[in-house]
Amino acid sequence: MEQPIFFHPMPAQPASRLQRLGDAMRRNRCLIIGVQWAVVVFYLALVTAPAFLPLPGTGASVLNNLTLLAQFMFWGIWWPFVIVSTLALGRVWCGVFCPEGTLTELASRHGLGRPVPRWLKWGGWPFAAFVITTVYGQLVSVYEYPKAVLLVLGGSTVVAVAVGFVYGRGKRVWCRHLCPVSGVFALLARLAPVHFRVDRERWDAAAPTHPTPVDCAPLIDMRRMKSGSQCHMCGRCSGHRNAVALSPRLPGSEVANLKPAEANAWEARLLVFGIIGAAVGAFQWSSSPWFVAVKTRVAEWLIERDSFALLQDNAPWWLLTHYPEANDVFTWLDGLVVLAYIGATALILGGWITIWLRLAGALLPGNTKQNARWLAYALIPMGGLGVFLGLSSLTVTLLKAEGLIMPWLPEVRGALLALAALWSLWLGGRMLFALPGASRTARLMAQACLATAIGGVVLPWGFLFFIW
Repeated sequence: MEQPIFFHPMPAQPASRLQRLGDAMRRNRCLIIGVQWAVVVFYLALVTAPAFLPLPGTGASVLNNLTLLAQFMFWGIWWPFVIVSTLALGRVWCGVFCPEGTLTELASRHGLGRPVPRWLKWGGWPFAAFVITTVYGQLVSVYEYPKAVLLVLGGSTVVAVAVGFVYGRGKRVWCRHLCPVSGVFALLARLAPVHFRVDRERWDAAAPTHPTPVDCAPLIDMRRMKSGSQCHMCGRCSGHRNAVALSPRLPGSEVANLKPAEANAWEARLLVFGIIGAAVGAFQWSSSPWFVAVKTRVAEWLIERDSFALLQDNAPWWLLTHYPEANDVFTWLDGLVVLAYIGATALILGGWITIWLRLAGALLPGNTKQNARWLAYALIPMGGLGVFLGLSSLTVTLLKAEGLIMPWLPEVRGALLALAALWSLWLGGRMLFALPGASRTARLMAQACLATAIGGVVLPWGFLFFIW
C-alpha cells in the first residue's frame, strides 16, 4: 500500500486550471490505477494473442484480422503518439498509462525489496538498452510479426517485472535505470510545455508540518527537482508541502536554460548516436538502394569464392527473421549487412554531428567537450520528430494497404522536418545567446556550426521520404 501523504492547503490566491488538474490527479489516484490496469490487460492481450495465430492471409485487413489490428495499434498508433504525448505533456505515458511501469511497481511492492546495486545505476544503460533493442528489433522484424513483438516487448515486460521483484520497495527501478525508452522520454520531456514545478522556498518553509515524504515511484529527490526529465507526471506530489504544482512553461525553456555543467554525457550520446544515428539507420535500411547494392556485391564475392555459409537461411526466427510462409527469410548475410548498415549510419551521422558540435564548443568559453555535450540538447526536436516520422511510416504503409491514399503526405513530412530543424536552431540560439562570456561573433559562428550539424540530420530523412 502507498504511504499516506499529508497536504497543506494551497495558498489563498486562485489556483490555475493546470494546478487544479494536478491536484485532481492526486485526489483521484484510484481512478488512475484503474486506467493503468485497463491498459495492462489491453497490452497483454495485443502482445500475446496474435503470436499464437496464423499469419494474415490474402485479403486480411485491420478490420477483420487480429494480428494486423495489433500491428496497427502498436506501431501505427501507440508508439508514434506516445512520442507526441511526451513532447506535449511530459512523461504522462510513464506515470498514467505504461503497462511495464504498472507491473514493475506492483512487483516491487511485493518483492524482495533489495537495495539498488551500483552497477544497475550506471548512466549508460538507457543508451545501451535503446540501441540493443532497436537493432535486435530490426533483425527479427518486430514491426511486422507478432512472435517478434511477443519476444521483444513481452521479454522486456518480463525483465521489468523481475527487476521490480528483486529491487526497490514499491519503486520503479526498471523505469529509472533500465527501460529501453526511458532515456528517450527523459530527453523529450525537457521540451514539454507543462511540468510539476517545485518551489524550494515553500518546500523548506513547510517542512515542520510535513514529515511524510511523497511516494515518488521513479525515485526523484522531489525537493531538488528542477527538470521534468525523470518526472512521470503521475500527480502524486501535487500540492505537497504547498510547493508542488502542475505549471505551464515555454516549450523547450528547460533546454534553453540548461547550463553547460548540467549536460549529461550519456544523454548526449543517446541523442546523437542513438535517437538520431541508430534510429535513422533502422528506419532507412529496408528502403535503401545502398543496402541492396552492398548486400549484392558481398553475395557475389562470396559466390565467386564458393563460400555459401553466410548465404544460408537457417537462422531461428528469434535470431533473424524466418517466416517461409510469408516468403520473408533472412540469410546470415542479411543480418550482418543490417547490423553494418545501422552501425555505419549511427557512426557517420553521429560523427558528423559530433564534429560540428565540437567546433562550436571550441568557439565558446569553457571546456570544448562540455560545451559540445550541452549544445547537443538543442537537437532534441530533431531526434523526437525524426522518431515520430519513422514510426509513422508504418502507419502510412498499413493505411495504404487498407486503400487510404494520402497525396498530401510529402508536404506534411517536409513541414515536420522543417519544424524540427527550425525548433532546434531556435533552441540552440537561445542557449548560445544566454551563455555568458561569449562574443557575438563566437555565438553566430557556433550557431552556424549547429545549423550544419542539423543539415546532416535532415539529409537522410530527405533521401528516405523524397528520393528513394
